[in-house]
Amino acid sequence: MASVGAPTIWGGSNRIVAVDVEGPTPPLDLPNSTDGQSDQEDSPEHQKPGWRKFLSFVGPGFLVSLAYLDPGNLETDLQAGANHGYELLWIILIGLIFALIIQSLAANLGVSTGKHLSELCKAEYPPLVKYCLWFLAEVAVIAADIPEVIGTAFALNILFHIPVWAGVLVTGFSTIALLGLQRYGIRKLELLIATLVFIMAACFFGEMSYVKPPATEVLKGMFIPRLSGNSATGDAIALLGALVMPHNLFLHSALVLSRKVPRSVRGVNDACRFFLIESGFALFVAFLINVAVVSVSGTVCSANNLSSENASQCNDLTLNSAAFLLKNMLGRSSSTVYAIALLASGQSSTITGTYAGQYIMQGFLDLKMKKWIRNLVTRCVAITPSLIVAIMSGSSGASRLIIIASMILSFELPFALIPLLKFSSSATKMGPHKNSIYIIVISWILGVGLIGINIYYLSTGFVGWLINNSVPKVANVFIGILVFPLMAVYIVAVIYLTFRKDTIVTFSDDPVKHATAMAIELGNGNSGKSPDRLPYREDLADIPFPE
Repeated sequence: MASVGAPTIWGGSNRIVAVDVEGPTPPLDLPNSTDGQSDQEDSPEHQKPGWRKFLSFVGPGFLVSLAYLDPGNLETDLQAGANHGYELLWIILIGLIFALIIQSLAANLGVSTGKHLSELCKAEYPPLVKYCLWFLAEVAVIAADIPEVIGTAFALNILFHIPVWAGVLVTGFSTIALLGLQRYGIRKLELLIATLVFIMAACFFGEMSYVKPPATEVLKGMFIPRLSGNSATGDAIALLGALVMPHNLFLHSALVLSRKVPRSVRGVNDACRFFLIESGFALFVAFLINVAVVSVSGTVCSANNLSSENASQCNDLTLNSAAFLLKNMLGRSSSTVYAIALLASGQSSTITGTYAGQYIMQGFLDLKMKKWIRNLVTRCVAITPSLIVAIMSGSSGASRLIIIASMILSFELPFALIPLLKFSSSATKMGPHKNSIYIIVISWILGVGLIGINIYYLSTGFVGWLINNSVPKVANVFIGILVFPLMAVYIVAVIYLTFRKDTIVTFSDDPVKHATAMAIELGNGNSGKSPDRLPYREDLADIPFPE
């Protein structure tokens, strides 16, 4: 029987983002296994047809894909289409390929370690760093929730003429009610989310079939890179910056733990591959919806019969003004279809935002409160900024808040992405399932590129604001004195996370002992029996609500 070596001598996984390639893999199975294959491979689980096994893993990818379909992304798409037509579609294609690779790393991390990203951060980093990362992750959840809440409020305003501030309150209550579906199992909630995704797809595809964008121009925009015009580079950076969200990495690594995975190497690899396929399909649907949004706004705003009023709206297209533009150009029904899609986008995204907040709080702090209370607290904290701005400034202030939220998310990204890249490439965390050298190189290139784009976006945006604002020069000097040292601290923190050496070993070279210990720690096992699956996180599989 092949033996499992120490983590320091493992050369890497036989998976490239969960796709098998040639090369030996140390077994992760029972001592009485033969040729690196677990006895569990003869179990009914392994005897299932491939499609049935795959269906049992479907769900997390659709929840994750909503981060690429939230109202903040839709607003960025609308503005990119209005400003540049179909020219920036290639950015969306590349961005979602990047996103698939990054999200697959998060899924692999959860499946291979039995812990999600925030739990591993808690184990690895010293207290000060841990609490800073927790605070930043919570801020990221709130920032991501702002466009979702406001987008839903705008949709309710368009459909039922409800004031924006009242729509914010309705959004908070409806999210808690929909989360109650998980009382009947997480699969019911995942089915609801998938349904809302396909409602969005139907609405935007219907809009696209009505405006009939030229297919050749759409394909050119998708596959021929171009950046023409003064604001093209800025809009391209905004599109990329809006795609990969920090809270989504915490979320995906936790959602995959709601599935039962056999403890063999084959079982782990199969799970990672199924999650990759499922995420790929969900993100492909998200890509098509983003293409439809850009194509609709690009076609409408490039029409020859555009009035001066509509042209003015195209120059500053927001979630709210887009409805009036579509109503003026295409009729009332088009505005209603858009509002239904926006409602599905906002409501489904708020659910995943609440989930992410729950997992982050549980992972970093291990709070011993009832899960429905934790959901309620997360939701209340998230809607507070949106409610205050909506009451004080109305829809115009709410639209500006979406821009601020997107900048906060760009700022936050390195503090989730860097730990993910390091942990998924570490033998001390992943054991034989760590990334291959090819994926380590590719993922770090993507990570550094995304972080660089976001830092550029933030720094140029801040410098541009300093130059063009109407604030007195003395005030600008004081703002610069305050902000530039903070930017230096930010860069130092990014460098620290990147080059700090991992010191905590969370993977054991004795897989049975490791799996049993984790099951005991999580309250899902006992010391007398070896588990026949990787630790099943029942605490992440359901949220019990009070009777």
